[in-house]
Amino acid sequence: MVNQPLTFDYRAAKGKPENIRHPHGYCPFCDVAHLTHILAKEDDRIWLVNKFRTLENTFQTVVIESSDHNGGPSLYSLDQNRRVFKFAFSCWHKLITTHHYQSVIMYKNFGPLSGGSLRHPHFQIVGLDDYDVYQNVGVKNFVGLPVSTTNDRTITLSTNPIIGFVEINIAIDKLSRIDALADAVHIIVGYLLNDYMGGRLSSYNLFFYRLNGRFYCKIVPRFATSPYFVGYKISQVQNHQRLVEIADEIQQRLI
Repeated sequence: MVNQPLTFDYRAAKGKPENIRHPHGYCPFCDVAHLTHILAKEDDRIWLVNKFRTLENTFQTVVIESSDHNGGPSLYSLDQNRRVFKFAFSCWHKLITTHHYQSVIMYKNFGPLSGGSLRHPHFQIVGLDDYDVYQNVGVKNFVGLPVSTTNDRTITLSTNPIIGFVEINIAIDKLSRIDALADAVHIIVGYLLNDYMGGRLSSYNLFFYRLNGRFYCKIVPRFATSPYFVGYKISQVQNHQRLVEIADEIQQRLI
């Protein structure tokens, strides 16, 4: 069934820490000595089982990107950002190749409107027991206005976005090209937080997909969700002139 809901267990969320709106709140990812159920480690990058598993029929895990509580893709050096992406992709691949789940998703929250609760930089990797996420998302959601193409990656602005208004897609054909994807995320997220809309953006999501032999990262600036989407599942997209302007602004940073 397309767009079937996942079941949320409110009891599992009790006691869940939050330090995005309350910056002085406890950060479990800084308290490394008390982390449990660790699946893999590489330097200060850690993959572990999510302590607050709020979704039924799923296996929820977290990738802690760095020991830097205030870090993030646009703040790391290019080399560190590449290492973060390689580690996260390797964890995602490991869960996919267990073949225990119908779908395995990876995404990242940043900011108060992203759906996240912790500032400390992290990815989430979730195995869905009996849910095929690609019933809801297809290749059409990743095509659109060309921004930049190299031998290693392609960047587009969606003209058929999932939610809208602006969705930036980065595609690679091989896992060996993760560095190119990571570099593009580094530049584009920096643009979104510092220059897009005059630097007023506070939140974004990164979503990752494996579709038709390609790997995609979709970067979504987040605002209050449109009532057209909330009430009717109708996405909106910027008009062509504005998409061209945004593409030009990103192109200038990729040079």
